[in-house]
Amino acid sequence: MALMGVVGGVLSVAFTEEAAYGISGNPGAVNILTGTGELGKFFQIPESSGVRLGGLWMGDYNVLAYGVDGVTRLTGNSLLIIDLSIDLKKAFGWKGAFLGGEFLQFNGQPTNFDAGVAQGYNSITGDPPLGRSELYQLWIYQKFFGDKLSFRVGKLVPTYHFNNVSKPVPVNNPAVAIPAVSGLIYTPIFVNTTLLGAMGGYYNSVYGVVVSIAPNPKTYLNMAIYDGNLARGVQTGLTGPHFNGYYFSIAEIGYGQGVSKPGMVALGGWYQSGRLQAGGQEQDGMGGVYAFGSKALWIKNPEKINQGNLSGFFQFGWSNTKILPMDLFVGAGLTAFALLPQRPNDSFGMGVAWSRLNPNLFSRYSEFMLQAYYQAQLYKSIYFEPAVSYVPNPGANTTYSNVVAVTARLTVLF
Repeated sequence: MALMGVVGGVLSVAFTEEAAYGISGNPGAVNILTGTGELGKFFQIPESSGVRLGGLWMGDYNVLAYGVDGVTRLTGNSLLIIDLSIDLKKAFGWKGAFLGGEFLQFNGQPTNFDAGVAQGYNSITGDPPLGRSELYQLWIYQKFFGDKLSFRVGKLVPTYHFNNVSKPVPVNNPAVAIPAVSGLIYTPIFVNTTLLGAMGGYYNSVYGVVVSIAPNPKTYLNMAIYDGNLARGVQTGLTGPHFNGYYFSIAEIGYGQGVSKPGMVALGGWYQSGRLQAGGQEQDGMGGVYAFGSKALWIKNPEKINQGNLSGFFQFGWSNTKILPMDLFVGAGLTAFALLPQRPNDSFGMGVAWSRLNPNLFSRYSEFMLQAYYQAQLYKSIYFEPAVSYVPNPGANTTYSNVVAVTARLTVLF
């Protein structure tokens, strides 16, 4: 079962020994605390110490089944994240404070590049280098007045706090829980494409500070300023902080409702400073707005846990960019949880993502992507997920159309 709520104004989920039905297609892009904490139990770390040790391993294989040069292409990717967090109150008596850090090891191949898919049908792999060892997170978190005001400072993953429709909806009744809005594996489910190349995230974390205000359990306001050198093409996940006039600022306000049919909606805006260049274009600063929401549309039996429900989500993004790959985005999807009585911890769903492409970088006007998946719990916190992606007009592939890719992914939380 998953424990949910608003933590310092950011919706989050921490997994217990038996992970809940419906995990994210890439937990490393959604959950601040990764894994179940079983790794700490293996090393016999007492819970009273305040130390939590967990993580995940995720691997997949991808086959381009149609729409390429006639040669079957197979790519594989592997991701390991080790998560350490310390409750400083338990450890040292420091009330309302937590310390966290993560190590990330990724070894992969240019899965999206091979398919010519600009939006990314597989979120586990991104920009090179595709073999990387990095300090993924290192932060200190301090909350005040309960969870009504909090600060998080350090090396952060902005998609944990902003523009992420996949994060879970806060509920009081676990019977109507949506642990992860979707198990889709494509990149736009974690960050809409108008922010690709500007906002840090998996696996390019950035240094910064986040302020969260949550006047009540249903409402939050997140504000942050980060190192903005990702927009210059710097692989920020592999570097230290920069103080050179390139900064990324963002704010998001959201409202979540967790009654009979839980749901949430959020609005946000962002601004990137500095002189930027790409595709023969220059721009002095850029900004944009976005919105997303999710809702439980149907629940089989709200009085019982894992009795089946159907949820939906939407996404929207726009920016005035001249140098980023995409400036307009629309996405939506449906997810079914626990509909098969014999498989109460499984989920399946589909999603669509459409982006308008930068004409200075691409010859196609837009790219449309459709993806469907089935996520099966093999044993406790081990999940297997096949997914099929269809892209009729791949933005980075002008030679071929109607690309079909099949992905098989294994996720182990520990």
